[in-house]
Amino acid sequence: MVALPAGTVLGPSQLGLAASVGRASVLVARRPRVLVLSTGSELVAPGTPLAPGQIYESNSLLLAAAVDAAGGEARTLHFVPDDVDQFLATVRAELADADLLLTSGGVSMGAYEVVKDALGALGTVDFVKVAVQPGGPQGSGTVDGVPVVTLPGNPVSSSVSFEVFVRPALRRALGIRQPERLSTTAPLAGPLTSPAGRRQYLRGSFDGAQVSLVGGPGSHLVAHLARADCLVVVPEDVTSLPAGSEVQILLVEGALR
Repeated sequence: MVALPAGTVLGPSQLGLAASVGRASVLVARRPRVLVLSTGSELVAPGTPLAPGQIYESNSLLLAAAVDAAGGEARTLHFVPDDVDQFLATVRAELADADLLLTSGGVSMGAYEVVKDALGALGTVDFVKVAVQPGGPQGSGTVDGVPVVTLPGNPVSSSVSFEVFVRPALRRALGIRQPERLSTTAPLAGPLTSPAGRRQYLRGSFDGAQVSLVGGPGSHLVAHLARADCLVVVPEDVTSLPAGSEVQILLVEGALR
C-alpha cells in the first residue's frame, strides 16, 4: 500500500503519516523559480510620495504572493526602464536561475509597449488577445530558452490572468495531482450581464448557499478584488443571467471550503 502517492501536497497530516511509517525524509519536487517583473515608468514604490502622473506599483507584490501561494518561489525585479534595449539587457542578466519569467504590463495596443516591443522582436514570444474579461492581451513563449508569460498591466486583469493561465501550470510543474482551483456551482444572489464572445471572470463572495458579485467588472478595482473569495465564470455565449441562476465558481484564497 502506498502511503503518500506522488503529487501529494505535504501538510501536517501527511507529514505525520510519513513519520508514522518510519520515514525520516521524503522526496519532494523543487519549487519553480519565478522571476516577476512589472513595467511602467509611471510606477513608484509604495511609501514614497506620488508626483503627478505616477501610481504605486502593486502588481509585483500581488503576483509574487500568488506565485508563493501556488507553490513557486518568486523573485521580483523592480522598476525596469521603459527602454527596449535596457529592458532586454536587464531581463537577460537575471534569467540564469529562473524557471519562468512572469511580466505584467507593456503588452496592450498602445504605440509603445516595452514588453511587446522587446520580446516580440526575438521571434520566440507570441502576443495575442484572448477572449476573456478581464485580461485580454497576453503573451507566451521563451526568452533564451526560459518560458515567459506576459500578463496585462491592470491589477485585476493581471490577477485573474494568473489564476486562469499561470497557477495551474505551476501546480502541474510541481506534480500536484489536482492543479486546478476547487470548483462548484451556486445560485446567483442577483442578476448579471456579460459581453458576448468573452468568457468573463467576475469577482464574487460565496457564503455556502449563494454567490454575490463583488463590485463591477473594471480591471482597476483592486479593492473589490481584495474582498472577493471566488471567481464567477460566465461562458462566452451568455450575455445575461437572472438572480437564482446556477453559475460555476472557482474558490480562491479565503473562500469557504
